[in-house]
Amino acid sequence: QVQLEESGGGLVQPGGSLRLSCVVSGRTSSSYVMGWFRQAPGKEREFVAAIRSYDRHTRYSDSVKGRFTVSRDNARNTHHLQMDGLKPEDTAVYFCAESSRYLIVSALSLNHMYDHWGQGTQVTVSS
Repeated sequence: QVQLEESGGGLVQPGGSLRLSCVVSGRTSSSYVMGWFRQAPGKEREFVAAIRSYDRHTRYSDSVKGRFTVSRDNARNTHHLQMDGLKPEDTAVYFCAESSRYLIVSALSLNHMYDHWGQGTQVTVSS
């Protein structure tokens, strides 16, 4: 059973940075997609970023492009979401998710394509 656990959330001032981590255990395949999503109070869960293991292709939502960077550390089964230039509208619970399917680029942002989810970590951007 694949399990994911996020960490690294917290309170940060506008313009600041945070680095989220997602540790994966129980994975049996070397081919996967790791996605990051977020959900603000009263809003639907939305796509943030994703990376495919097989070609390292990445995709970002327009709202975070140029500010967030997704990466992986295979040796530690850990993925990271580096968030720079944070804005108050980035405040949300952030989730990492994994899919064992081959996903085309247009499917990377679809949350129903992901099979396993972490419990989420709170990110609050406020002065």
